[in-house]
Amino acid sequence: MLSSEIEIDIRFSETDAMGVVWHGNYLKFFEDGREAFGREFGLEYLTIFDKGYFTPIVKSEIDHKASVFYGQKIKVITKFVSSKAAKIMFEYQVINLSTNEICAVGKTMQVFLDRETRLLELLTPEFYRIWKEDHLV
Repeated sequence: MLSSEIEIDIRFSETDAMGVVWHGNYLKFFEDGREAFGREFGLEYLTIFDKGYFTPIVKSEIDHKASVFYGQKIKVITKFVSSKAAKIMFEYQVINLSTNEICAVGKTMQVFLDRETRLLELLTPEFYRIWKEDHLV
């Protein structure tokens, strides 16, 4: 399974009045994880765009397990989930590096939209099929 890791320092602007990371920021952390994954494995958003596609998120899930506070550091582990369908799926773990607790787990699903027509691509784009062949043994 392909996976990538990124560490993130929690900024004041990412917390609520209690100093706890606001729940909506976890989707941003997932995006940071996807971008790190893309850089590491050659599946960056701009590469996908250059191939003629948008990849909007159509489903996301987050289970919050423990709090993270201002000034702490997290690690986001992003795991690629292979599918025969024309979609990109990831699973995430967010770990508080100060406490070593898993503070959140989640999933996202993205689909391919043709950049010109904005229509859903039902067949796996050729570039993505090749990418999977090259990266998934």
